[in-house]
Amino acid sequence: MDNLMLVAGGSTPALTGAICRHLNLAPGRLTVDTFADGEAQVEFRDNIRGHDLYIVQSISPPASASLMELALIADAARRSSAESITAVAPYLGYSRQDRRPGGGRTPISARVVADILSAVGVERLVTIDLHAEQIQGFYSFPVENIYASPVLLSDLSRAIHKGGRGKDGKAPAVLVSPDIGGVARARALATQINADLAIIDKRRPKANVAEVMNTIGDVEGRQCFLIDDIADTAGTLCGAARALLDAGASSVAAYCSHPLLSGKALANIEESPLLELVCTDTVPLSEEARKCNKIRVLSVAELLAEAISRIHGKQSISSLFMD
Repeated sequence: MDNLMLVAGGSTPALTGAICRHLNLAPGRLTVDTFADGEAQVEFRDNIRGHDLYIVQSISPPASASLMELALIADAARRSSAESITAVAPYLGYSRQDRRPGGGRTPISARVVADILSAVGVERLVTIDLHAEQIQGFYSFPVENIYASPVLLSDLSRAIHKGGRGKDGKAPAVLVSPDIGGVARARALATQINADLAIIDKRRPKANVAEVMNTIGDVEGRQCFLIDDIADTAGTLCGAARALLDAGASSVAAYCSHPLLSGKALANIEESPLLELVCTDTVPLSEEARKCNKIRVLSVAELLAEAISRIHGKQSISSLFMD
């Protein structure tokens, strides 16, 4: 571990510190500043020549500034003769723009991010719960897509097991995908805890606007746990919670990996029938969000520390998620 170094970008200093504590490392010294005109400036304060460098920086709001900062840190590391450069982006912004809907005159922004990181010398990407796994094909170097499921599943199991189990051995709870696209994610968790699965069928007329259509599955009289990867405005989750209660669910809570919580998200959550939103620290919460008693945060620091340790030691990552 002598030549392993972690540095924190401006978006995730607390998470980086927690990862370093699990690895028993001191974070590398990096100055991240801003000129008067808003341009980012970065400078390493340690000698990084010959080090395997891990840059921890979520591409989270403000996403463009976070991406530019990550690119500048990587370029500085390459020019300072780092042995290898790995970008650890717990949340990889722009991943929802992975295609051209309807052949419109739009960019494939997820591919642009891949090109930027490759151009500045990044040689490996570590991320959590990539919005679409096929995005890995945009990169010319390895992408380690780490699943937050071990962290979420441990907490979810405790919440579900409070209700005991029925005669068929199933939990008296239902895991719910808030849309068709998230079915695989919710099913994977439901399988591991032997719970039933339901699906919300919805139509999305435009970005950040979701209209719930109907509920597929038996939720009457049962605890429901919505499973999603991103909570942006939280409109989807809050609308799904109302639909589930209308269908007879006894209660609704939600679990997500990336709490962007943009726009009116906090107001939506506060006014919704959700008991709570349980999320991870891939994206740091605003002060207002931290005060919201309906939001609870689980840390992925230990999970990322283990992944980094395995990558550095040339060990298997996939075995992290195998029984």
